[in-house]
Amino acid sequence: MARYYWRMFIFILADAVLVNMALLLALWLRFDGNIPAQYYASYRSMALLFTLVWLISFYAFGLYARMWQYASVSDLLSIVGAVTAGVFVNISLAYFYMEGGKFPLPRTVFIIAWLLNVVLIGGFRFSWRLFLNRGIHFGRLRAGRPVLIVGAGEAGAAVARELNNQNNHHHVPVGFVDDDPAKQKMQLFGLPVLGTREDIPRLVDRYAIEEIIIAMPSVPGRVIREIVEICRPTGAKLRILPGIYELIDGKVTVSQIRNVEVEDLLGREPVKVNLEEIAGYLEDRTVLVTGAGGSIGSELCRQIAQFNPRKLILLGHGENSIFEIHRELSQGYPELELAPAIVDVRDAASINRLFGVHRPHVVFHAAAHKHVPLMEENAFEALKNNVWGTFNVARAAHDCNVRTFVLISTDKAVNPVSIMGATKRVAEMVVQEMALKSKTCFAAVRFGNVLGSRGSVVPIFKKQIASGGPVTVTHPEMTRYFMTIPEAVQLIIQAGAMARGGEIFVLDMGEPVKIVELAETMIRLSGFEPGEDIEIVFTGVRPGEKLSEELLTSAEKVNSTRHERIFIARPEPVDSAKLNHFLSVLGNAGWLSEEEAVALLQGLIPNFRKEKWNKVAQVG
Repeated sequence: MARYYWRMFIFILADAVLVNMALLLALWLRFDGNIPAQYYASYRSMALLFTLVWLISFYAFGLYARMWQYASVSDLLSIVGAVTAGVFVNISLAYFYMEGGKFPLPRTVFIIAWLLNVVLIGGFRFSWRLFLNRGIHFGRLRAGRPVLIVGAGEAGAAVARELNNQNNHHHVPVGFVDDDPAKQKMQLFGLPVLGTREDIPRLVDRYAIEEIIIAMPSVPGRVIREIVEICRPTGAKLRILPGIYELIDGKVTVSQIRNVEVEDLLGREPVKVNLEEIAGYLEDRTVLVTGAGGSIGSELCRQIAQFNPRKLILLGHGENSIFEIHRELSQGYPELELAPAIVDVRDAASINRLFGVHRPHVVFHAAAHKHVPLMEENAFEALKNNVWGTFNVARAAHDCNVRTFVLISTDKAVNPVSIMGATKRVAEMVVQEMALKSKTCFAAVRFGNVLGSRGSVVPIFKKQIASGGPVTVTHPEMTRYFMTIPEAVQLIIQAGAMARGGEIFVLDMGEPVKIVELAETMIRLSGFEPGEDIEIVFTGVRPGEKLSEELLTSAEKVNSTRHERIFIARPEPVDSAKLNHFLSVLGNAGWLSEEEAVALLQGLIPNFRKEKWNKVAQVG
């Protein structure tokens, strides 16, 4: 408290001196350096009163209760307001001291004094800010980790501001690098732009940089890969601000800065979506997401919640995952009505009861068994969940006049060689068939692997690297399409807005990635060298796997849409009689052996040739 009053005393004393300097300088300027004796005498007689008025005005505007080391434009406006109020009060007081109809001081003196006061009072406070920030900066620089920020745009500026405003001494920004020639040698928040990304190794040596933060959330993965390759030999710790998908609210905080992940290197340009079109079918609607606790389902819930639905139904079979997403959304969207539902999509009665109670307008069907090798050993479960479950939910949607139904499909449904892929192709057929006879708008969205989903290669590789290896890859030529979960979900929601009924939307997955190269990248990101620190072992192709995936069959054609990353496949027509027979057999079957399941699928999908892969010889 004593420190507070001491600081206030310093500011009041300085302001008293400055307002008098402003008045005297205004008189001197008004009379070209020759102040008439009567005006100087008037100033001396009224100086104390004028000074008190301005000091009271400054106090009323809160100028003595601000932390000027964090001053901003709003603080400058407060200074202007306080000085202006003081001028008007002092002019009013001067009326009482008029003699013979003459003002004690020329009115123009007050106008000049107004400008000088803004400059002097504001200059003093911003000098105080500069003094404190420089002192804090140099003190922190001695105690903290020097940080170099890559990217001098809005995100980089926000990171610098956050780091400077922190009370801890752990991270001290030294400057920026940016490839924009117009920004070279410029300053942001007192920090210089020191060069381009090619200068990073030199700057790390010169300034003893211990940490590099990439603050470019909108750039594609290609640019991040290039920066990572430049930074890797420096030995500095490399961290990154999340991509634009993770910064949904657009706000940047230091807590969001994390280590570079493989998702950052494979990311693409941010998706552009038609927010108005999406809001048109989600806002103030009751939305049901099946498989809401899964990787895709939970992200669907997060993104749908932003569009202010009337109610969001979280349907899942696993109580723990539904509990987690329900808790997360309850905290993030307290005004949103949430309805968690532990329901098995294979249970038609429970599904019908849920639809009858909640009457959803929009359904995203993400519930599915997805693990290829596991489904090879559990064919009947794959059929019941992926096909019969889809049929139950689709039929309930039709019966309840749901407006839009979107099936989440997979590229493994194209020329399937696995039980999982074949069941997802039949699920697509169910949606195609329902679209022909229902007022509900039925559509499917087909895409490849998503990075970071449970059971996918990325978390598996992370665990293997953390345990010291080896990292296991099935085949040196194995390739897959990859997309980040947030990007995939944004496109799914956009496709739902574009659906008119019967479409199978295909997402642009970019270029396929070799799994062995993905493994090598992840090993390097962890600070190791593949083949030296951590071995890569080839284990052989597993049952039901292809070396490469397809998004279309040779017979399917594709039409473009108004969105550059969403296409519409033109699949072959569904044989309704065969599909109905398939569903009848499946619905009445208590259990099917693997051979019976394969035979049933082959009767509906002639090109389904399930292969029993033998493990190839171990390589390396």
